[in-house]
Amino acid sequence: MRLGVLDIGSNTGHLLVVDAHGGAAPLPASSHKQPLRLAEHLDEDGAVTQQGVDALTDFCASALVEAEDKGCEEIIGFATSAVRDAVNTDDVLDHVLDKTGVELEVLSGEDEARLTFLAVRRWFGWSAGRLAVFDIGGGSLEIAAGTDEAPDVAWSLPLGAARLARTWFDGQRPDKEQIRELRRSIRTEIARDAGHLLRPGMPDRAAATSKTFRSLARICGAAPSGEGPLVPRVLEQSTLSGWIPKLIELSPEELAALPGVSQSRTHQIVPGALVAEACMDIFDLPELEICPWALREGVILERLDQISIVSPTLRGPTR
Repeated sequence: MRLGVLDIGSNTGHLLVVDAHGGAAPLPASSHKQPLRLAEHLDEDGAVTQQGVDALTDFCASALVEAEDKGCEEIIGFATSAVRDAVNTDDVLDHVLDKTGVELEVLSGEDEARLTFLAVRRWFGWSAGRLAVFDIGGGSLEIAAGTDEAPDVAWSLPLGAARLARTWFDGQRPDKEQIRELRRSIRTEIARDAGHLLRPGMPDRAAATSKTFRSLARICGAAPSGEGPLVPRVLEQSTLSGWIPKLIELSPEELAALPGVSQSRTHQIVPGALVAEACMDIFDLPELEICPWALREGVILERLDQISIVSPTLRGPTR
């Protein structure tokens, strides 16, 4: 069947159209995305501004047309941290539904971590043993770990790269004291519940997903996306730590010239790098493997599992 997955993140709206059936990896057929920067379209009270609501509504309308044009049988729409944490969540969702007919489910932080973990587990398989997964989004950091397809522990922290950039820097270049204070704040937040993951023992394998981790890995020498998803990519802590002082000193134009960095995300690179480094340091991980599957794939895989339970014979066409 052909599924459309509409992912409303804190940075980007993304419709991924896939051909999928039970027992096979989802095959991407089409991708439609647009920067929304909802994490930065919040007023002083924590409400999504009218500008943000309009941008979201327009994107959902265009995504619906795209999904229909591509022949999707079903569209699964969900929103994450920026919409989840807004004080006017219900108003935003009602507006989108009224204007476009698109119904968005707001995922909890724990569900976001759980579904991302499912995708990474399916990608690496059972040979990964006890698996730890980290995902830096625009609004939040998700952490999960476990030995099965459902994680033993999964939690979310308000440490997204866009959120931190907006809260701490507000478009200004940070000075050394701001960087030191942000670094301390990030590490305190992560360390508070670190025992949830560490208590059962160190993971056999640690992986990272999301645009922020992919960009950092690319900066640190990982293969470009053009070489395909099957090329192994790793982010090493020592290399990242060596890059952070350089990233702090670069201008937005210089950051945008780095491999894997888009112009719209230059302001998020430094806070994202500080979060990534903190995760690796606090959990004593010398490196993280970059997984090409993340939350969207987790949503798809869970939906396929549900369909397979209802129709156990679901499979691709025979020849």
